[in-house]
Amino acid sequence: MKITKLAFVLILAFNTLTGYSQDYYLHCGSILDVQTGKQMKSSTIIISKNKVVKIAEGYTVKQNTNDVEVDLKNKFVLPGLIDMHVHIESEQNPKSYASKFTNNEADIAFEAARFAEITLMAGFTTVRDLGGTGVNISLRNAINKGIAKGPRIYTAGRAIASTGGHADPTNGSNHQLMGDPGPHEGVVNSPEDGVKAVRERYKEGADVIKITATGGVLSVAKSGKNPQFSIEEIKAITTTAKDYNMLTAAHAHGDEGMQRAILGGIKTIEHGTFMSEETMELMKKYDAYLVPTITAGKEVALKAEVEGFYPEIVVPKAREVGPQLQSTFAKAYKKGVKIAFGTDAGVYDHGKNGKEFGYMVEAGMPALAAIQSATITNAMLLGVADEIGQIKPNFFADIIAVDENPLLKVKTLENVTFVMKNGVIYKSH
Repeated sequence: MKITKLAFVLILAFNTLTGYSQDYYLHCGSILDVQTGKQMKSSTIIISKNKVVKIAEGYTVKQNTNDVEVDLKNKFVLPGLIDMHVHIESEQNPKSYASKFTNNEADIAFEAARFAEITLMAGFTTVRDLGGTGVNISLRNAINKGIAKGPRIYTAGRAIASTGGHADPTNGSNHQLMGDPGPHEGVVNSPEDGVKAVRERYKEGADVIKITATGGVLSVAKSGKNPQFSIEEIKAITTTAKDYNMLTAAHAHGDEGMQRAILGGIKTIEHGTFMSEETMELMKKYDAYLVPTITAGKEVALKAEVEGFYPEIVVPKAREVGPQLQSTFAKAYKKGVKIAFGTDAGVYDHGKNGKEFGYMVEAGMPALAAIQSATITNAMLLGVADEIGQIKPNFFADIIAVDENPLLKVKTLENVTFVMKNGVIYKSH
């Protein structure tokens, strides 16, 4: 059945007053086992509270009057998707560079809450947020408390950069405002600074650590490729992060910066634009993962041709980097580099995360492998492979549905029609 907003509110009100927690019976036309690629036809997923209890053959009838049967008989059902690279606080536009001087923290928070809900409605029930102002930590907490709607967030808080590096928050400021930010602001210039910056992120409540190992496209700085950390600095960061059980990620376009990041112990390389075959071999040797963010590359290349969209210093970098990401991904995947799904949403419009699947398949990755990268692979990297990323008994009920078989038409994942996260239905039509 289609659950309207009014019905949803009434169900919640009833449950609150009576203390009753109804079960859900999802009648599914086809369920994808993301591990094997097998499909279970005409089945029922039974959900109690926030967990999957059972997957039964046939369309099981609800057991109690107040339980809810949901008709997904014409849908293809799979686990909620996981995006390992988003920026939930922002969305790039021509005013973005000026807004950091005009927006208050509350302004950022209201926008972030909207972007989070858009992301959830697109079928992404879990994301890794890789850098913002710190509002991302508060947003994660608000979502976990049920105050805001959004995906389950694992956040880096503020990214860690070197002075003038890609994530230095004062890039582009005038000299009076530039100052000399340090580890508290996420700017480091020694191994000791790196240790302190990780501990600062931990103190603030971050879940993961992100560094900017090379220059970047959208920062107001000349180079998009140069290495910006020494190996010693990176090792200090990753060793400390390990002490706090924090996954590490490195933004990296240039090859030398990637190699330093891999040798320094970074687990995921974001973008990997100008990755050489030598670096691909290093990725395999050190069991590092590439998060390709092809969609971001496509989008920044398009926006670079819009006059005034980016500052002049950004345009040549966007033109150079954007078209390269997909071809590098194709070579890396063919060479056997492990892939984790990530989109860099926020560099372009939130909610378009599903476009990444089409680009991955277009570059030679089978649809099932692409879906696995956004489910079981990412769940494993986040350390929650026994909780999310699959539809199985005792896993959280993170479930989505689409109109067509994504193994045959992967672009159907750009139009998710049903979203359940943690046992709560957020979208149904």
